[in-house]
Amino acid sequence: FPSHDTAIKIGSIAYIIWGILHLWVGYEGVHQYISNPGKGLWNFLIGGANMPVDQFQHATDPMTMKVHANFILNFCLDVAGYGILGLLVGIMLWKMSKPWLAYFIGLVIIGLGDLSFLFLQVTPGHIHGDWATYGGPAIWFIAVIVLPFGLPKLNWKEII
Repeated sequence: FPSHDTAIKIGSIAYIIWGILHLWVGYEGVHQYISNPGKGLWNFLIGGANMPVDQFQHATDPMTMKVHANFILNFCLDVAGYGILGLLVGIMLWKMSKPWLAYFIGLVIIGLGDLSFLFLQVTPGHIHGDWATYGGPAIWFIAVIVLPFGLPKLNWKEII
C-alpha cells in the first residue's frame, strides 16, 4: 500500500483530474448549445451500443427542440458543478483541510453522481463507453480506495 503522503497525493490528484474531466462536459455542453442545440447536444451525449447516433429520432418541432436543448444543457452544467466539487475535494485533501469531510463528500456526493451516470447511461449503452465515460468512475474509485490509507485516524467531531 502507498505511504500516507503518497495516498493523499494520489487521491487528491485523482479528484482534480476527475473535476477537470467533468468541467469539460459543461464547456462542451455550452459549445453545442450555442452552435447546434437541436442535434449537437444529443449527439454529444448519445452513441452507445443501444443508442446509435444514426438511429436516434431527433425532435423536429422548435418547442420540443428547445426543451431538449435546455434539459441537456442543464445536465451538462450540473456535471460541471460536480467537476467544481471534485476540484474542491481534491484541494481540501491536498491541504489536509478537514480531510475526512472531504473524503465523505467525494465518496457519497460525487459517488452518487458518477455511479448513477455509469449505471443509468453508460453500461445500458445509451452513451458511448470510452476512456472518458469509464475513466471518470475508475478515477473516482481509485481515489476512494487509496485515500483512507493516507488519512489521519477518523474523528467524527472533525467532520461535523
